[in-house]
Amino acid sequence: MIKILAACGAGINSSHQIKSAIEEEMKKRGHDVKVDAVVVKDINKDMMDQYDVFAPISKMKFSFDVNIPTVEAGPILYRIPAMADPVFDELENVIKDLEK
Repeated sequence: MIKILAACGAGINSSHQIKSAIEEEMKKRGHDVKVDAVVVKDINKDMMDQYDVFAPISKMKFSFDVNIPTVEAGPILYRIPAMADPVFDELENVIKDLEK
């Protein structure tokens, strides 16, 4: 199982929508993923190290290096295939690499 961390500014709505969309889409594509949604201010290095992929709503900077693949997931929120599908495709490519 691939563990993905989704994050947004408040950790209430956007990250949960991203979480649901990623889990649903990756299941359709045949991948076993678990996504957790958090508020960005709560992320620390120890938390990040527990995940395989980071899927923030937008580009984020931390006081530590992020050593896992990052896929900006904000366009998923628009629910427009032309915007969301490239994100899902990129995420799937990362997942395929991790599954090897």
